[in-house]
Amino acid sequence: MAKFELERFCAIIQDFKITYSYAVPPVVLQLAKNPIVDKYDLSSIKMMNSGAAPLTHEIVDALYTSRKLKVKQGYGLSETSPTTHTQPWEDWQKTVGSVGRLLPNQTAMYMSPEGNEVPAGQTGELWVKGPNVFLGYLNNPEGTKHALTEDGYFKTGDVGHQDKDGNFYITDRVKELIKYKGFQVPPAELEGVLLAHPHIDDVAVIGVYNKAQATEIPRAYVVPKKGVPGTPETEKIIVDWLATKVAHHKRLRGGVRFIDEVPKTASGKILRRVLKQHADAEEKASKAKL
Repeated sequence: MAKFELERFCAIIQDFKITYSYAVPPVVLQLAKNPIVDKYDLSSIKMMNSGAAPLTHEIVDALYTSRKLKVKQGYGLSETSPTTHTQPWEDWQKTVGSVGRLLPNQTAMYMSPEGNEVPAGQTGELWVKGPNVFLGYLNNPEGTKHALTEDGYFKTGDVGHQDKDGNFYITDRVKELIKYKGFQVPPAELEGVLLAHPHIDDVAVIGVYNKAQATEIPRAYVVPKKGVPGTPETEKIIVDWLATKVAHHKRLRGGVRFIDEVPKTASGKILRRVLKQHADAEEKASKAKL
């Protein structure tokens, strides 16, 4: 396929009895929620593999509940050639949300901002070392210096943790964490929870600066379900619902904005900078009215 089209994707699976498919989280989400999928027989699929962005527990559950399709995760980067972790088929339901275990001939650890390794269960930035790790960025010695340690570890820029059984979890990017009054709020975590709400088809969360509180606060950009109005009443329902699901510092203090489509790259990563531009434009327009 030259580009992704949901209906053609489903038709190809049905007609050619595809047994294994790679996908990105937005595709997994569409397969779980879009009624078009009901027209096709996807029962030949034995397993799907998701990568490119965090795939949350809620989306994995939604796909299996609605279509009986199994999806596992893997992880890697261009700088690591690319795959470093993969979830074994038999573990897809036991360790939902995990990117799996480290592949052979590598070492990895989660590190604190101070450069100390954190124990299992604690959050840190993932560093990886192995023969698959790149030598550096072409014609960019400064970028290489910041990305690689003297002993050869690559600083991935991804945040997560490891459990006691050696399963790795990726929750967000270091640069995308929302800093609320000293707390770190991973937007991907909030997006995963919000996608379970019946009024929401798709969602992206960013941090917006609140001058009165002198801190960033989380705001959700929501694509509502067909027929659901983008009204203050709907916003209140979503905000209040999320408040019952997450810790106090992770609430949507920046409210909800309703949009037609979440901006994403071709690989399915949310373009948060585009949403931040929307937020900045809204802030300027608000000041101009005063």
